[in-house]
Amino acid sequence: MWQSLVSFMVGTLLALFPIANPIGAIPIFYSLTAQDTAKYRLKQAQKTTLNVFAVLTTFFLIGRLILSFFGISLGVLRIAGGLIVGHTAWEMVTATTRLTTEEHQEAIDKDDISFTPMAVPMISGPGAIGVVIGLSTRVHLWSDYLGCLLGVGLLSVLLYLFLVLGEPLIEKFGATGMGALNRILGFLILAIAVQLIADGTVDISKPFVTNLPR
Repeated sequence: MWQSLVSFMVGTLLALFPIANPIGAIPIFYSLTAQDTAKYRLKQAQKTTLNVFAVLTTFFLIGRLILSFFGISLGVLRIAGGLIVGHTAWEMVTATTRLTTEEHQEAIDKDDISFTPMAVPMISGPGAIGVVIGLSTRVHLWSDYLGCLLGVGLLSVLLYLFLVLGEPLIEKFGATGMGALNRILGFLILAIAVQLIADGTVDISKPFVTNLPR
């Protein structure tokens, strides 16, 4: 039981971390809160963390219902998730901003950025949501559910630490260093996207391969 709990907890964290990319969210968070006080920035970091946890937990808990309601197979979900994750990864590799100019300008003028754009779509966006829905199809025991929820919780804790302690990191690495780190993460995420698409393709192809005449 405990082994299953730890396995799902670590697996959930490792699956979500590169896709949610809390490190890549640091410079955007500080650019959007540049004119705010340290106390207000801390409050925004707390609310962002809670919103990310709430969004991912909700989609994890209702993931099977969503797939059943829309009649979506796991293979199709993996391919769709892989395409979305691949798009995000390509933006990171090519140093394309994750927010449009209009979205960035609108966010600067907002008093509260914790839900949009920080939680959605920056961190708990379509890619991360697709991952937790996929995880929801693999859990069966209460320890599996608890492990996944703890994994989401650990991601949220790490996100909070990155947002709170991110300013020294930006100053140390600079724009060039953060850009290089983001590209490396983007490459790894692109590999994950390819794997998701490959797994989804295999899942969809199995019935056809099985039914081929021998």
